[in-house]
Amino acid sequence: MAKSVILRLAIPSPLYTCFDYLPPENVIRSQLVAGIRLRVPFGKGERYGVLLEITDHTDLEEGRLKKALGIVDESALLSRNDLELLKWAAAYYQHPLGEVVFSALPARLRRGGRLPKPGRPGWQLTKVGRCQDPDEMRRAPRQAAIIRSLGGEANGLPSDQLIRELGPCRDVVLRLAHKGWIEERWFPESCVEVRGSEELAVAVPPKLTNAQRAAIEAIRGAFGGFEVFLLDGITASGKTEVYIRLLEQALTLGKQALVLVPEIGLTPQLLSRLRRRLPVSIGVIHSGLSERERERAWLNARRGEARILLGTRSAVFAPLPELGLILVDEEHDISFKQQDGFRYSARDLAVMRGQQLGCPIVLGSATPSLESIRNGELGRYRVVRLPERAGGAAPPRFDLLDIRSSRLESGISRPMLEIARETLQDGNQVLFFLNRRGFAPVLTCHDCGWVAQCRRCDARMTYHLMERLLWCHHCGSKYPLLERCPECQSGALKALGQGTERLQNALEQLFPETRIARVDRDTTRRKGSMEGLLSNIKAGAYSLLLGTQMLAKGHHFPNVTLVGILDLDQGLFGADYRSAERMAQLIVQVAGRAGRAGKAGRVVVQTRHPDHPLLQTLLREGYRGFSAALMAERSEAGLPPFSYQVLIRAEANREALPLAFLDDAKKEAVEMETKGVELWGPVPAPMERRAGRHRAHLLLQADRRSDLHHFLSRWVIQLSTLKSSRQVRWSVDVDPQEMY
Repeated sequence: MAKSVILRLAIPSPLYTCFDYLPPENVIRSQLVAGIRLRVPFGKGERYGVLLEITDHTDLEEGRLKKALGIVDESALLSRNDLELLKWAAAYYQHPLGEVVFSALPARLRRGGRLPKPGRPGWQLTKVGRCQDPDEMRRAPRQAAIIRSLGGEANGLPSDQLIRELGPCRDVVLRLAHKGWIEERWFPESCVEVRGSEELAVAVPPKLTNAQRAAIEAIRGAFGGFEVFLLDGITASGKTEVYIRLLEQALTLGKQALVLVPEIGLTPQLLSRLRRRLPVSIGVIHSGLSERERERAWLNARRGEARILLGTRSAVFAPLPELGLILVDEEHDISFKQQDGFRYSARDLAVMRGQQLGCPIVLGSATPSLESIRNGELGRYRVVRLPERAGGAAPPRFDLLDIRSSRLESGISRPMLEIARETLQDGNQVLFFLNRRGFAPVLTCHDCGWVAQCRRCDARMTYHLMERLLWCHHCGSKYPLLERCPECQSGALKALGQGTERLQNALEQLFPETRIARVDRDTTRRKGSMEGLLSNIKAGAYSLLLGTQMLAKGHHFPNVTLVGILDLDQGLFGADYRSAERMAQLIVQVAGRAGRAGKAGRVVVQTRHPDHPLLQTLLREGYRGFSAALMAERSEAGLPPFSYQVLIRAEANREALPLAFLDDAKKEAVEMETKGVELWGPVPAPMERRAGRHRAHLLLQADRRSDLHHFLSRWVIQLSTLKSSRQVRWSVDVDPQEMY
């Protein structure tokens, strides 16, 4: 091989550069294709890198180039289209390319693991195993159970199905394999997809409304080319049915489809609906699955075996060689933005991916983000509306409860309790919404005024009664519950405020004959617990529902006719300029759970500010009128979506260091000339100390995106050369969604 062959690799490191190597020994040119992994010397050790390109030049002296140590893959893990998307993402979000590329791989492959065989591993009986009688294996009941299960299938069973039937049995299986009674075999994915009886029955498609039919036809006309559609449909207008009809079209055309949802809790219900209607292999990727399950879905998508991939934000990077449609549900949701490390927006990357591949993108929401509304106004997105609820259901009625000077019982006013009792007596379900988990947000001493503060954050500890813990919801610190005040040794410790745990205790006393379901992060930690709760709620096992924003969107509860929103006032006066938008989206989304199946719905909102103009606009004119008023405010203030922002965050163990680094960064920017870019700060972060580290911010804003990114491409690389940068951890957040 000629010496002029240079391999350019992406290697996970904090450096904003690629790395050049010579080819390994005894490798032919045809083996070197973009997207494969190679093992390379790096510093004093070894690392894995992904080959980006083969070139004939390098900025290093040829004598300084090291040889790669070996090739890991026989074929490319990532296609050229995948690599182009990752390169664009690294450049746009100003993040090291190596870290971006490796974030798109399953965890085991990042560590250098080999590609597994296609399909799923399993076991079958050998000739010797078929001669064994499980009824005579009384002293080895676990082995007998495995022999009996495998004996019932001529071709054996996949390992995951065996585990579902018999529980964890790996050690027993290995003992049987050692005896020679069973042997490993591989099953094609299409042969092992296990579904419940409910999912095997193909559901009858509902009758479409005129608006649904028009939306489907408009989007179908864009297949084969790139166009972004904003599906602006009120809650219960049938957006999911539109998604399913579009997925049917994509499958008919022989295409794969990507469906993104913001939260894990939204996947079970949507997956169940898709499986009932679409007889194809559907892959699922989200953080609630095991590492092995995520990898299997990723590989099935890459091989084209999974025709639909459903997942949360990281699924946007999954390789889909025949991708022809991308759906983003609840496009407004902040969960689509990664908030640490590589701070990308899955929604925006989905749009870019569609543009690169030439396929349509559908962004669906009942409460579109102001950025998407603005893109619709400018003609970048084509707006398709669903203005009516499907099935003839009427929108819920809104009422405000003024709770000023009112006596509350664990945060609930007496009128709200009476309305709930009447609803329950009529045989309907009630949903109380409180976006605060735990028992109480404050634990204080009644005698001296001491308040439980997190030792590592500028925040108060949340009191969790059942676990008897003080828990910081910002850094995760947990401390045993105190029996006495650490300041005055008094035993008069009082819990102030309400969380979902305290509200559940109160409701159990107020409604002793009513079964109550609490849905929050504390009650849904175990795998499958969310699915179980949702299934029981729909089956009518619970009449009173209580939850955080996990219950607010996407779920269909046909018997819920009353939604009580208990505390929203903090959203009216938040320090972040986006807080009012988030509040309105949350109200509309949770209100959409009421009256979805032909029954009249009612939404009752408790507030101490019933005359607030934004709240009145929302109730009087709906989200569309509210967003128009908010858009006018943003335009006058010059805030996004009428400008573009980048937030530079810095943190360190010592208080002065983050501000010192950001001061140096600002001076560097001024020397480089910041044409069209304003720099605000640096200032301490709103939560100045978090997880034991002091934090500060520097905000950049420009009227034109091009000005901002032209400046960033030169400036960010210079920041790593600053002496003060070595004393802090700093990050770049392009298009920030949170300012905490």
